[in-house]
Amino acid sequence: MAEETKHQRPSWDEYFMEIARTVAKRATCDRGRSGCVIARDKQILVTGYVGAPKGLPHCDEVGHQMKTMIHENGNQTQHCVRTTHAEQNAIVQAAKLGIAINGATLYCKMTPCSTCAKMIINAGIKRVVCEKKYHAGQESEELFKLADIEIDFFEDNIEQYEKQ
Repeated sequence: MAEETKHQRPSWDEYFMEIARTVAKRATCDRGRSGCVIARDKQILVTGYVGAPKGLPHCDEVGHQMKTMIHENGNQTQHCVRTTHAEQNAIVQAAKLGIAINGATLYCKMTPCSTCAKMIINAGIKRVVCEKKYHAGQESEELFKLADIEIDFFEDNIEQYEKQ
């Protein structure tokens, strides 16, 4: 008789990260189909995904709106600025619905950008859990450290974009 494998429940971090992956399926920019979940006390408060502001055309419809960023060290990177990031959309959704996210944990695909990091700090979020690291995430990691916000990664891999 074959031995049955016992069902293994995911940890709370694994559970919320899997939901963030599902939320990401609604994203409308193929460069970074990201989703975000904000939870507190083992309950989902809000979700968000990357996409153009409500009523405006999406990257998937009209293409990317690329901008070049020149970093302090001289490196140049390309960013699509048509969209609002998943973290931003989740925080805005909470504000729109009057849901307090102070003290919550945010789950996302990769290290939030520095703009999102500043919003996370000001929203009172106390912990950030990322699936992977962002190639330009060092500044955000430093901001979180200064603000005493815990950041954890499922993987140490750096998220690579197909279209840099």
